[in-house]
Amino acid sequence: MRRSNYDKFPVTNITGEIWVGIEDIISQLQREIVKKDFILVVDCYVGVSLDKLYECLINLHPDLCINTECLMKPENEVRDMTYPYVTDDELFGYRTRLNISDFFDHEKVSAFRKRISSEKGIKIILGCGASWICPDADLLVYGDIARWELQQRFRRHEIKALGVDVRNESPARQYKRGYFCDWQVCDTLKKSIYEKVCYWLDMNIPLTPKMISKDTFMRGLAKTIEGPFRVVPFFDPAPWGGQWMKDVCDLDKNADNFGWCFDCVPEENSLMLRVNGADFEMPSVNLVYLKTSELLGEPVEARFGQDFPIRFDFLDTIGGGNLSLQVHPTTQYIRDRFNIPYTQDESYYLLDAEEGASVFLGVKTNVNKESMLADLRSAQSGEMIFDPQPYINCFPAFKHDHFLIPGGTVHCSGAGAMVLEISSTPSIFTFKLWDWKRLGLDGKPRPINVEHGSHVINWKRDTEYALKYLVNCVEVVAEGDGWIEEKTGLHPNEFIETRRHWFERTVTHYTRNSVNVLNLVEGDEVIIESPDERFEPFVLHYAETVIVPASVGTYMITPYGTASGKRCATIKAFVRLNA
Repeated sequence: MRRSNYDKFPVTNITGEIWVGIEDIISQLQREIVKKDFILVVDCYVGVSLDKLYECLINLHPDLCINTECLMKPENEVRDMTYPYVTDDELFGYRTRLNISDFFDHEKVSAFRKRISSEKGIKIILGCGASWICPDADLLVYGDIARWELQQRFRRHEIKALGVDVRNESPARQYKRGYFCDWQVCDTLKKSIYEKVCYWLDMNIPLTPKMISKDTFMRGLAKTIEGPFRVVPFFDPAPWGGQWMKDVCDLDKNADNFGWCFDCVPEENSLMLRVNGADFEMPSVNLVYLKTSELLGEPVEARFGQDFPIRFDFLDTIGGGNLSLQVHPTTQYIRDRFNIPYTQDESYYLLDAEEGASVFLGVKTNVNKESMLADLRSAQSGEMIFDPQPYINCFPAFKHDHFLIPGGTVHCSGAGAMVLEISSTPSIFTFKLWDWKRLGLDGKPRPINVEHGSHVINWKRDTEYALKYLVNCVEVVAEGDGWIEEKTGLHPNEFIETRRHWFERTVTHYTRNSVNVLNLVEGDEVIIESPDERFEPFVLHYAETVIVPASVGTYMITPYGTASGKRCATIKAFVRLNA
């Protein structure tokens, strides 16, 4: 196994204003309160620790300090209102059309607005929706938090949802409420106040909040978007998890396993600014919302709005087990059932593989549809153990193979594979058909979705189809002195195109009006440079994922350091604009 040079904490270095810790933050806010009659609004993302924030702000000795929770509708009303979006399903809901004002009792809000306009002194309004309750604040501060940190708090049963106490619910149900309801509401509100926020709070570590000024916040985003950048990856165990990432990504060797790495999921990853040597963490989706056209490219923005359409993550089953047998929905199904505009088409690129590794992909030719579904249903009810052999293709898998998986295709990675999953971004729409009779990490059976799956399986994706259109469809499209460019996918039904470059010397890339996402799949390290020095040189290490904004245009990649003069390879994804 190679020595790890994987950077787990990538940062954007800038100069600016940062305040670290409660005392520092309070001192700066105190300097902002320049008159006796002053309204300070501290809005925040759902899941921010309000108790800690209140303890911080009470040091300003306000005449009035109120948490927006007391102005919300009763919990039973909020549950009834959100039920159509949250539903009874353990995993899936329906993307909400609610906004922040729907969660509040408007009579209470009206009375409170009259109160703060008539009373004198220092007044603090704290909590989700505070900027909507009091839009004319003297000072607006926003407390932000990464979605990955929210997921950790779900697992620890620490936080409430918008207007609802969900701490006794399963982490899956808490995540579902966030994904389909609360996060949509909070993101919509945050988009509307970006220009009004004077200070941003990093609330990922409750006991050590950090604060930066608006100018520093904007400067950090502007610096990041100038050239290639990485978001902060996060790693998670899985029931099927493996051991490969422990060495390559320098992870805890005492952990049971690591199954997942999310290395480019901007909706859930963080962006780290290093301000004067101190780290400030924010959701990377802030960059997507505020720098949409520069990041995505105008044609991609026109098609996807402010959705970042490309997702890279790792699935490690080396020393682990098979993933669940699964299928992703078709576009029409995901629209009708979940109010999501496009589906999770994907592919498996094999970063590495043990001897005997395999990938399950597509149904066998002339499969008996009714028999397969009957066996899956019987297995779901515990009457039998599902045997995939009569029904599902199982192809041998080797390093650098590429398997294409358009929505509706039955699939899963077998044991012994290190998969770089390249997909579109709807992240939770995996219909598990069979999970090999194992339990989740919580000791409970993981939800199986045979009925959802039965509506979307494409039975034409059989053995012949898979071999012709889904397995290693590699085509050389260009070559030059010391480099070769290959088209490796994706399937024509998918909007993502992937290109693999093998190179021993500099190769030139073009974003062509689309954000590019790359992973170094061979070689220790490469350097990414601008031909006209538009951005600082960026060093990319083995297995790291980098995002290249569409606005970069032309960039060059060269083997670097210990890889100088050696054969390297990148896999690049971008949006197929003529699709």
